[in-house]
Parts: sequence; C-alpha cells; structure tokens
Amino acid sequence: MRCFLWLWACQYQRGWQHCLTNAITFAFVQMLFVLPVMYLNRHFYVVGFRTLWQGAPNMDTLVGLGSMAAALFGVFAIFRIGWGLGHGDMALVLEYSRNLYFESAGMIVTLITVGKYLEARAKGQTSRALEKLMDLAPKQAVVLRAGKEQLVAVETLAVGDVVVVRPGERIPVDGVILDGTTSVDESAISGESIPVAKGAGDRVISATINKTGFIHFRAERVGEDTTISQIIRLVDEASASKAPIARLADKIAGIFVPAVIAIALAAGGVWLMLGASVEFAFSIAISILVISCPCALGLATPVAIMVGTGKGAEHGILIKSGEALEMAQAIDTVVLDKTGTITEGKPRVVEVQPLGIDTSEFLAAAAGLEQGSEHPLAEAVMAYAREQGVCPVMMTEFSAVFGRGVKARQGAAVWLAGNMQFLLEQGVAVERYRQRVDALADAGQTPLLFARGQELVGIISVADTEKPTSAEAIRQFKAMGIEVVMLTGDNARTAEAVRRRLAIPQVIAGVLPVHKEEHIAALQAAGHKVAMIGDGINDAPALARADVGIAIGAGTDIAIESADAVLVKDDLLAAVDAVRLSKAVIRNIRENLFWAFFYNVVCIPLAAGVFYTAWGLKLSPVVGAAAMSLSSVCVCLNALRLRWFQPVVAEKVNAKAMSWMPAEEHKEEKEMETTLKIEGMMCQHCQKHVNEALTKMDGVTSVTVDLEGGKAEVKASREIPREEFKAVIEAAGYELVD
Repeated sequence: MRCFLWLWACQYQRGWQHCLTNAITFAFVQMLFVLPVMYLNRHFYVVGFRTLWQGAPNMDTLVGLGSMAAALFGVFAIFRIGWGLGHGDMALVLEYSRNLYFESAGMIVTLITVGKYLEARAKGQTSRALEKLMDLAPKQAVVLRAGKEQLVAVETLAVGDVVVVRPGERIPVDGVILDGTTSVDESAISGESIPVAKGAGDRVISATINKTGFIHFRAERVGEDTTISQIIRLVDEASASKAPIARLADKIAGIFVPAVIAIALAAGGVWLMLGASVEFAFSIAISILVISCPCALGLATPVAIMVGTGKGAEHGILIKSGEALEMAQAIDTVVLDKTGTITEGKPRVVEVQPLGIDTSEFLAAAAGLEQGSEHPLAEAVMAYAREQGVCPVMMTEFSAVFGRGVKARQGAAVWLAGNMQFLLEQGVAVERYRQRVDALADAGQTPLLFARGQELVGIISVADTEKPTSAEAIRQFKAMGIEVVMLTGDNARTAEAVRRRLAIPQVIAGVLPVHKEEHIAALQAAGHKVAMIGDGINDAPALARADVGIAIGAGTDIAIESADAVLVKDDLLAAVDAVRLSKAVIRNIRENLFWAFFYNVVCIPLAAGVFYTAWGLKLSPVVGAAAMSLSSVCVCLNALRLRWFQPVVAEKVNAKAMSWMPAEEHKEEKEMETTLKIEGMMCQHCQKHVNEALTKMDGVTSVTVDLEGGKAEVKASREIPREEFKAVIEAAGYELVD
C-alpha cells in the first residue's frame, strides 16, 4: 500500500512533469507493483466474475469489476503514453500519465480486504457467547468403576455411570446426586448468580460449578443430550437461521447489484454524452461500482441475530430460530399457564390452626394420618412436619376415600382428615367453621380439616404459592402494552384468588388440557398475536399453536420440544426478557437496514457526479472503496451494541409477607392496629392459647395479650375483618366481645 501512495504522490511532483520522456517506464513500474496486490486479492475477481457469469452478481462482482476496469484502463493508458511519445504529443503523455488508475485498482481491493478483516473481527465477537458456552463443557470426568476412581473422556460416559465431582470442578453431564451435599453455581446456564444448595436426590446440570461439597451423582443425560450440548445446538441453529425481515433484505440485495452495474454504465454514458472526457466518465463508473454496498444490507440482520441469540443464551433464554425472535416482538397477548408457570407447582403449607390441642401434638397426628396417602396435599403436610422437626405418630388401619379424605386409627381413637363434606358425612360438627373454610378457599388456599373422633382438632391450609417474581413479570408485560391471560384447569375460586393477588386482567379457569389449544386458536382468530408460556405435557399443543411458544426450562421435554423458546431459569421474568430482547434485536436490524439504505441513497448519486456541476463534489474510486468498507464495519459495530442488553431486575419484595395480600395492597404495605375485647381467659395458659391462635392468622405481625384487661392488641400488614378475628377466637374456645 505504501508503494502505491508514494507513486500516486510522485506523479504530481513538479520534477516529474519535466521527465515525461520516462512516463512509460514509471507507468509500467506501477503496473508491476499492482499485479501482486491483485493476485493476493484474486478472490474478488474469481468469485465476482463467476457469479456475474451465473447471473447472480454480488458484492464481489462490484469490487472485481471496479478494480479490474481500473487496471485495464491503466494498461490502455500505457499504450496511449507510448503512442504520444512516438508521435511527440507530450500533452497526451501528460494527460494519461496523470490518469493511470493503477493505484485505484490496488487500493480498492486492499481497502475492501482491510474492511473485511475488521468486519470479521466484529462478527467474531458476535459468536463469543457460543464459544464461551463450548469452553464451559468439561473435557474429562472422574467415574467410579469397580470401586475405583478413573479419569475418562466425557464422550465415553454412559447413562448410569457414577461420577465423582470435587469442590471447584465443573459438573460434566446431567444427573442426580446419590450422596453428598454441596452448593452449585448455575450462573453459566440459568444466569442466577446465587449458588443453589444441592443434596441427595437433587438434579445437577452439565457445565455448572460444584462450589463446596464432595458429591457422587448418577449420569442421566450424556453426550448430545446434556443441557450444555442442547444449549449450544439451539444457539448455533438460531444464529444461522433467517428472520422474515432478513429474507426481505436478501431479495433487495439480489436486485441491488445488477441495478448498480446498470447505474454505473448509464452514468458513465451520460457524462460522455455531456462532453466529459473518457477518463472522467470512467472514474465516475468505477466510483459507483465500488461505493455501493450490498454487504451492509446482507449483514444488517444476521449479525444482529447472532448477537441477540448469543446474549439470550448468556441469560438463560434460548430462542430456537430467527423467525421466533422476530415474532416475539410483535405479540400483543401473552397466555400463562398457572401451575408451574405462575406458581411453584408444588403445594406448601401456609397456615396451621390447632383447635383445643397443642400445636406439636396436632402436627404429629396430622403427619401420621397423611403418611398413608400419596396425594400432593398429603406430601405438603409431611414436608412441613419434617421442616418443623416433628415426627409423625404411628397409625394403623388406613383407608382413603378418593377426592374426599383419609381415615386411620391410633390406638382406640379414630382420626379423620379431608374436606368439609367428608367430615360432615363422618358426623363431625364442622358447620360452625364453614365461614372460615370458605374464606380460606376464597384466598386460593385448600383447607384440610382434621378430627379425632367426632371433634374437630385443627385446620391446615395448603396452597400452591406464586413464584416471587410472577407479580413483577405480569406488571412488566402490562407496562409493555401486552394483554395478560391466565389459562388454568383449576376451579374458578382458586383462579380468581390468584387473579386478584397478581392483578391479572383476564382468567380462563376449568380448562381441560385438550382444550387449551382451542383457546389459543380463538385468540388468534380474534386478530391477536399470541405467546403461550407453559411447562407441562398438557401445554404442548397450546405451545405449538401459539405464534410464539415459550417453555419454562424446568418443564417436560415434550413441552420444550414444542416451544419456540426455552427459559432455562424457572422464572417468568425471563419471558419478559425474551420479549424485550426480541424488540431490541428487531429495532437494531431496522436501524442497520435504514443506515444501509441511507448510505447507498446518498453515496451513489454522489459517486455518479450529480453534485459535480453545482458544487464540484466528486468521489475518487479510492475514497469510494474506503467508504464502502466503513459502512459494513459500522453495521457490525451497531449490532454489537446488543451485547449491552441487561435483564429485568425484579423489585425486591418480601415474597412471604406479600404472598397472600390482595394485589391492590401491594403498592404500599401498611400496618393495621386492632384492639380485641376477649372473654373467657382465666389463666396464663389461656393467654398463651389466644396469643398462638392470633399469631397464626394471615398477615398478623405481632400480638400482645393482656390477661388482666381481657384484651389483645393485634398488628397486621392487612386489614382483617372482625368476622375473621371472631372465627379464630371462637375456634380457640373463647368469645370476642363486640
């Protein structure tokens, strides 16, 4: 390149003009210098002319034509210089010695090559996320075989192998812990920065880091089936896919090159007809060829998609195709499954209310009664008892009534557990508690009633609690102008309670799994662009039907296969981020396309000399080549701005305190103070009994019982109706005085 800059400068030195007799020598030297440059960049000529011959010219065609035309004009100039010297026409020699264009032939391909190098470096950064993912996968693993540890290649692991992982090592494949406890850093997969505690029976994911403990786990997914391998495959496929907007750009680029060649020929011809010199017209044609930039159009979408999908993978958002990425930004309605999507999908005990019995004694009896059942509600009671350190009492003669309750015997006593109807049928007097039971049901909780003989001894409330970030995710969707619909198979009362707490605009309850897809189709028929978010097998048809199906990563394989995007993190906020990322990528693509079009609309007329007559503006082919390279680099750099995308950070709320609070009260947590006049308290035992009963009420933060004054001061985070206080106090065996 330095040689050409030096030769170009030398042509215009005054001393050179007095040595025109040597013009042909120096012209020939320039040609010798440019030949190696053209040979090193022969790709432009080979590919460019081949595609032109095949009727599908591309950017290489424009560059090859421009550079070759400049070189051939230089050869023509050498012959003209020789003719001028032979005939003593020094004016002709001077004219052509100043218009050799060998420097343009070399500089055009050199600048384009430099531009392609910078472009490749920029594009290389777009796939950095994928490379990081590939680097995360361990290459070796320690397995137990015949009682001895062996270091083997990860590729040789088989399902069922027992793998040993020490602190600080990466987990090589997916599996289930057999023994040992630890904390695992899953940030590389889910984006969650806080390590997750793991023990026997818990699942571990490939490429995550074992932080503290020594564990043995059984390999369940190996090779291409591991989570990290699936993530790499999805990101790679999505990066290579085309969005609909990319196909439009491809069509435009397909007619762009022939149009540019036609414009270059026409512009050169027009200037010749207007009386310009052949050199001027030739310079105009070459400038148009090399300044036009179809590659900017071609890069506008794939680079943005590569960056976007890679960034999504960093935050646990796996988008399977460019089409899904584009469609996500257009949705106006999001349909949410309830169980496992909005909620945890696992019932938990939220309140224990013993009636005339010690709490520990009641909980031990309840756990003993429920240990004979495999119902999810029974499992919740058993889990709560374990958390409280309570051992279940031994019972015999278990019998279960499907959908109603269970019965068992402890010595001579008969114990019952179930819903109100079941206990009524067994002769237990529970009518006085109907209002309270209904209030729990209206709050979205399932009340389990326990009786010893004919006496009710306690109520345990169980519920599938909402995930801590569900409310924030729904608020974010609504803030983006997206309508939120909850679609669930639960009964209307439970669904309504969830709707109130999370301020969901619309709920469709009591929907059978086979009918979920029909509701999605109905919304689409009404003109909506619908995204479905779910996690179960029964969600798979709806996920496939929706314009964009988003599967929660903790869900079933069939749901994940049916979806267009997968959320590795079991968090609805990740679905919000998927939509935000889609909007950011499509906005970036549109910016790239706009500036690519704007560049060509401005630069082609400038290169054609449209502004030359009025303002003397004219681009040389060298400047045109530099501008074209710069436009491609700018498109790549603009796409790289997507690397700054950050996920939504949920507002820090006390999920436990806010879980059962009505949605309208989430805005401001207020503490309510209430004074209750209570009759029937005779001793400190009564004082303790009343204190325990009131403390267990939902929303109560503190209780002070005055035995001598016969009253209780109650502070709560919500406004508790007097009827609810009355029911609790009467259930404890005392009376609330109005």
